[in-house]
Order: sequence, then structure tokens, then C-alpha cells
Amino acid sequence: MVEFIVIVKKHRTRKIILFGLIFLIALCFLPAIIAYFSSAGKRFPLGIAPEGKTAIVFGAGLYRDGSPSAVLRDRVQTAVELYKANKVEKLLMSGDNSTLSYNEPGAMQKYAMQLGVPEGDIVLDYAGRRTYDTCYRALTIFGVKEALLVTQDYHLPRALYICDALGLKTIGISADRRTYRLGSYIYWRLREIPATLTAFIDLYIRKPEPILGEPEPIYPRDGDNMEQDIEEGIS
Repeated sequence: MVEFIVIVKKHRTRKIILFGLIFLIALCFLPAIIAYFSSAGKRFPLGIAPEGKTAIVFGAGLYRDGSPSAVLRDRVQTAVELYKANKVEKLLMSGDNSTLSYNEPGAMQKYAMQLGVPEGDIVLDYAGRRTYDTCYRALTIFGVKEALLVTQDYHLPRALYICDALGLKTIGISADRRTYRLGSYIYWRLREIPATLTAFIDLYIRKPEPILGEPEPIYPRDGDNMEQDIEEGIS
């Protein structure tokens, strides 16, 4: 009888552990699922991209020589094509510049200028270390109210969800311009699961402030209404 009770208790413990693991796994996947389906009607290929005043280009790493990675070049090139097609007026290049030797926005600007974009139509955000930071600063520092987000398909749902949750009206433009290595693509897709979970925690629990500073509105004529727009967007 004692042995039977011990076996039952072990069985119950295993069931509790199993259901706990299932719950944790579901919790990890849920934000990514929500972001994906909530942005389903907001993701477009380059060929049918709508018009917008500003394109936000997210950083995506540099090579050792300081030049943009293949993924980042695709993002910049896509944004340049939007600009040349008169779909946007300005390009907001946002990336990491946490050290003197690592300057994503500068590398993005250089490449865009090589592709024919005037320097005056490129705005640099040197503190876009994370997607959350880029979206937050686009509104609070640069006064962006609506934007086209330029990044790869795997990143678009998270980027769109974050920006929209912070108060930006956004549309996503796919920067997939090539067939990426399968291993890398699988890694990027899997990485979005914990990254989106972290984004939800930031948006609804932690609400951290990124590096801020004085407002630098991209369109000075909109600067007078920035404070009101920020209060309405980020709360």
C-alpha cells in the first residue's frame, strides 16, 4: 500500500512538472504569435509598398572592417529604393554606436549615399541599440508619427508590434532581397521567440527608457506638437 501511494505521488509530480513545462513553452511562444498575427495586414513587399514620409531602417551588424553586413545592406538598399521611388522623403538610420569602433548608423549612411541618397535626407540615430530603443526614440526624439519599417520578414512582426504599441503608426516593408543561409535564417526565426517575449515585458511591465536627449524633429514644422504626441503615444 505504501509503495502504491509513493508511485501515485511520483506520477502526480511528473504530471505537474509536465504541465508546468507546457505552460512555460506556451508563454514563450504566445507573444511571437500575437505579434505575427496582429501585423499580418501591415507587412508588404517592396513592389507594392505604400507611401510614407519616413522610412526607419534598423541596424543589423557590421563586418570587422566596419562595413554593413549582408542583412544590413539589404535593409539599406530597400530603403534607398523606397526613396528613389518617391515613397518616402527621409531615411532614419537607427543602430548601435556604443563604441568609437562600432558605428552602425554611420556605415548605413555611407552605403546609402553610395547608392545615391543625398546626405541631407538621411537622419542618424546613434542610440538604436535595440528595436524597442529605435521605435521609442523615433517618436520621442525625432518626432516620427508614421513610418515605413524596413527590415527582414523574420523581424517585421516584432518591430511593427513594438512601434505600434508605443504610439507610432507603422507599415512594414520586407528587405528580403536574397536567399539567406538556412542555418542563419533558422537561428533568426528562433531568436524572435525570446526577443518578442522580452519586448512584451518591456512594453507592459518594465517600460524602460532608452538613451534620450533633446528633441531633434526630422520635420521641424511638426516640432511644436511633439510633446503632446509623445504623451498620447507613450504612457
